[in-house]
Amino acid sequence: MDRITSFTINHDVLMPGFYISRKDGDITTYDLRTRRPNKGDYMNNADMHSVEHMFATYIRNSEIANSVIYFGPMGCQTGFYLLVKDVTPKKVFEITKDVLRKIIAHEGEVFGASAAECGHYENLDLGIAKEECKTYLAVLEAQTNTEFTYPE
Repeated sequence: MDRITSFTINHDVLMPGFYISRKDGDITTYDLRTRRPNKGDYMNNADMHSVEHMFATYIRNSEIANSVIYFGPMGCQTGFYLLVKDVTPKKVFEITKDVLRKIIAHEGEVFGASAAECGHYENLDLGIAKEECKTYLAVLEAQTNTEFTYPE
């Protein structure tokens, strides 16, 4: 059986960062890696859920809104996948940083934090989302790999 692309990446050398995971025609899957895999530091459900609500809402209201296909957490709890159609990687990288800044500056409730809007709305925390985004934004601001390739 063919291995999926993400299983071909050496997770032992993978560091937090912004990577191009794969390209399928005009759709690019980005790996927004917030943690080193297999090092014991994983996001819990509230971490993933809170960032997901905030990031998905802000990116779907950004200048690339019509190009966003999907945003959601990785099952391994070390990052998120962002699927975008017809936008350059450098533009997606800049928009990602802008979205993180908006989450950090956000005042008010987590988007979609009601029973009518979410199946587990009690598990959302803006403070958690802000801390996650501050940490990840610092990683992206220091990133020098502007080709967004995985380490070998």
